[in-house]
Amino acid sequence: MNHKERMLKGLPYLSNEDGLFEDRQKAKVLCHKINTCDPLDVESRNKYLKELIPDAKGSFYIEPPFRCDYGYNICIGNNFYANYNLIVLDCARVIIGDNVLVGPNVCITTAGHPIHHLSRRKYEYADEVKIGNNVWIGANVVLNPGVKIGDNCVIGSGSVVTKDIPSDTVAVGNPCKVLREITDDDREYYYKDRKFDIEDY
Repeated sequence: MNHKERMLKGLPYLSNEDGLFEDRQKAKVLCHKINTCDPLDVESRNKYLKELIPDAKGSFYIEPPFRCDYGYNICIGNNFYANYNLIVLDCARVIIGDNVLVGPNVCITTAGHPIHHLSRRKYEYADEVKIGNNVWIGANVVLNPGVKIGDNCVIGSGSVVTKDIPSDTVAVGNPCKVLREITDDDREYYYKDRKFDIEDY
């Protein structure tokens, strides 16, 4: 088993072996092209994004600047939107469902390092991150390696997610914890105690 295979299996691996350094360099070049495109040249930016993230389904939009390690380990569902400064350290798979919104300055990291300094000098590991359908991730959120966000969740701004978050919940804080469940009563409100004044929401 080579080190790229070890990386994808969540085993300790050497990050500059078996083409991994070259893969990261390719991703950096594509990220640079995406981030320096003329804002009106959406066609070129989308072309580079699709080359960087071949496992993207349907429509998606990522506001530059955007950074990732590999790109090919990111799976994006339909109708995805990410605001400015999204960072995805995709040493393991990052699987994102349909209808996901990501606020600015979000970091999704699958990459980890051993606690002991002698091991950490040489090896790293990665653990898959999963985000369900209909999730909203607020600004300045960090998703740590191995976490799973259930369907229909809201992750509050500034949260650091270190454990799985169950579906249909609002979760906030550092470390991120479930604040409450989301119910049908929430549908009447667009912000805190402010009710919708329109009929087609």
